[in-house]
Amino acid sequence: MTVHKSRWGWRHGRWQGLFLALLWLGHGGWVMLGPDPGRHWTGLTDALARPSQGLASRWEQWRSSRREAARSFAETRAENLRLAAELAQLRTQAAQDGPRLAEADAVLQLLGLKQQIPLELKAARVIFSTRPATFGGLILDRGADLGLVPDQGVLAPEGIVGRLWSVGPTQAKVLPADAPNASVAVMLMRSRATGVMQGMGSGRAQIRYISNQEVVQVGEAVLTSGLDRVFPRGLLVGYVGEVVPGDLELRIQVNLSAPLDRISAVLLLPSQPPLEVQPPFVAPVQKPPRKRGTP
Repeated sequence: MTVHKSRWGWRHGRWQGLFLALLWLGHGGWVMLGPDPGRHWTGLTDALARPSQGLASRWEQWRSSRREAARSFAETRAENLRLAAELAQLRTQAAQDGPRLAEADAVLQLLGLKQQIPLELKAARVIFSTRPATFGGLILDRGADLGLVPDQGVLAPEGIVGRLWSVGPTQAKVLPADAPNASVAVMLMRSRATGVMQGMGSGRAQIRYISNQEVVQVGEAVLTSGLDRVFPRGLLVGYVGEVVPGDLELRIQVNLSAPLDRISAVLLLPSQPPLEVQPPFVAPVQKPPRKRGTP
């Protein structure tokens, strides 16, 4: 029997098998897709596109968060720059107001001290200090124009400062209490032993002529005795910092209470003040007379 071959070299049986396979595939696709294949194709494409859509959504969210973070960073940086500028302005203002506030506080303290001492006190400002130099002192902005004379006592709210060394027409020089050539008549607060305090520099001084028999404690207050007629009795000078027994007398080191390097205003005592300064007299309260027979 003769078998006819097709133009491409395939037998008719192969063509029939291929046709049947295609037919069965088409029938299976129709069965699977149903009468509405467009809906299935749409679902299939949606399922295939869902990962890319999620990735695109996440990418857009990341870009949006990055834009928001950049915007927030720019706003935060601008706020920090604004706060830094305000802080610098406040610091500049505080630096400008600091001296005025310190001077106002010193004036208030001087007014309080003036009310405690019932003497005619005069105020002056310290305009210059020559304390770092040998035998240096403080320069005041008032002199003979305020009626100042040499050897007037100079006070600060914290304690005595020194005495007037020289007086010019509009300025005066103060010899501080810690100068090597300065001396102040003092007494110890607890024992009332008197002596002479001589300056040692750097805010320190030494008391002479106190016997070894006296009991002096570190930290004890040192007051003016009034015997030099420069300061009245009872003004604070400083505190005992060290006590060393000597052959005949105690070597007592005193730390002055007045901050001589930071004083901006002082009070000046009258020349040769009284030895004792009594507080202002206060009249007793007059009670109304009681009637006879009442308790």
